[in-house]
Amino acid sequence: MSNKKLSDLAKTIRSKNAGTDKITFDVIFRAADAYELVKRSGALSRDSVASLLKIDPARITDFVEYDPAYAIKFTILRKRPSGSAGDGDIFGAQQYAPLLDIVIDDAA
Repeated sequence: MSNKKLSDLAKTIRSKNAGTDKITFDVIFRAADAYELVKRSGALSRDSVASLLKIDPARITDFVEYDPAYAIKFTILRKRPSGSAGDGDIFGAQQYAPLLDIVIDDAA
């Protein structure tokens, strides 16, 4: 088997506003096997997200693996409120891109 990118395994990878001070990220899978593989791999965790997004782990307010929906969701605090001076993404919709190329070790 070969390693796969998260974008090859997930049905949906997105980010969006979660109020004026937060951005939430959703990674949703079609099937349990892909979801379980990503969970087992550890490639998507609080620590890996903080490292990938180059943020202090304390900015991650929530990190949830929701088994019934085959979904992983996490929320981060914004550096500045949505729509304030210097905010480059009012809707928070362009923040998910670094997640797309996460490599998942399929031997996990």
